[in-house]
Amino acid sequence: MTQVLAGLMDGLIDDVRADPGVAGLILTGSHARGMATARSDVDAYVVLENPGTWRPASEIPRLDLWVFTVRELADVSDPWQRYAYRGARVLHDRLDGRITELVRRQGTLSADEAGVLAREQLDGYINFVYRAVKDRRDGRLDLARLEEMDASGWFLGALFAMFGRVRPYNKYLRWELDHHPLPDPWTADFVIAGLGERPSKLFGDLERLARSRGFGDVFDQWPQLDLIRGAR
Repeated sequence: MTQVLAGLMDGLIDDVRADPGVAGLILTGSHARGMATARSDVDAYVVLENPGTWRPASEIPRLDLWVFTVRELADVSDPWQRYAYRGARVLHDRLDGRITELVRRQGTLSADEAGVLAREQLDGYINFVYRAVKDRRDGRLDLARLEEMDASGWFLGALFAMFGRVRPYNKYLRWELDHHPLPDPWTADFVIAGLGERPSKLFGDLERLARSRGFGDVFDQWPQLDLIRGAR
């Protein structure tokens, strides 16, 4: 934590420690990941043991504060929200490690979760690539580009789920792959360049990975695979 951030957070940490109803304080966002700039807000979660409202005693500049309960922290049903906890820092844990464990649980996938999500995301990626192929075939190049743009999110969801990880927000994609690398060829430069140029360009690489990790049946259920491969 930088000296500037520490100065901003000291008062907040004192406030939560003084309140027995506050179970935890979590720092997330750019500051937690060491990516903050002079314009970055401070993103923090205050976790209460019981439902209620909570505000710090004094104003803290550029503080984006979310307040929720321990029970809500334990809810992992929102897949998009879960990456907020990847790289987050627990600054206060009144429950002897429970807040820390719930943060860890939010930021990782169980084997069952990863399997279900990988299949869902792979199917979505194939679907949008197939739509793009048909649009290009029929001369609708602008619409094909839109389909490709939609395909990129499904691609990232599938890629990370096959490695048991939650998909990073685009803002943190390079940070994630630089700090927590995937095996070759899935470097930050390879993934970002491929998706930026055309997500369907990575179709073959993703198919090979999927088959190696036991998800080949997701591809095999698509009778249009030859059309997709031929168009690529």
